[in-house]
Amino acid sequence: MQMNVKWNGKRQFIGRCPSGHDLVMDASSDIGGQDQGPRPTEALLSAIGGCTGIDVIMILEKMQQKVTAYHMEISGKRNDTEPKYFTDIHINYVLTGENLSEDRVARAIELSRDKYCGVMHSLKANITTSYEIKTN
Repeated sequence: MQMNVKWNGKRQFIGRCPSGHDLVMDASSDIGGQDQGPRPTEALLSAIGGCTGIDVIMILEKMQQKVTAYHMEISGKRNDTEPKYFTDIHINYVLTGENLSEDRVARAIELSRDKYCGVMHSLKANITTSYEIKTN
């Protein structure tokens, strides 16, 4: 997967996704941003929710579990000093449905966490960086 993230002035960056969608990220006004998009860390927690959310719904559908409402409450605890990375992330899955089996819901969540959710597994990745400087 290849992303292009372009500076859009001040503290705003726009990620052009391979799917053709743009992801606008911005900083708060107190550090020079215009507050026109989520912070990158908010986007990260949202990505975790979207990834595991899709997994859980797909798995429960295969288990013939009827979900009528579903949301996640995701909290992230960050390091107090720079770099302020996430030290703990907690997901509270809140599902409503017809005759939902607690065991099947738990199994779907475990499968997402342990096997399918690429975003969660990416947080364990060995992330390498390189750079190239081009001037005009």
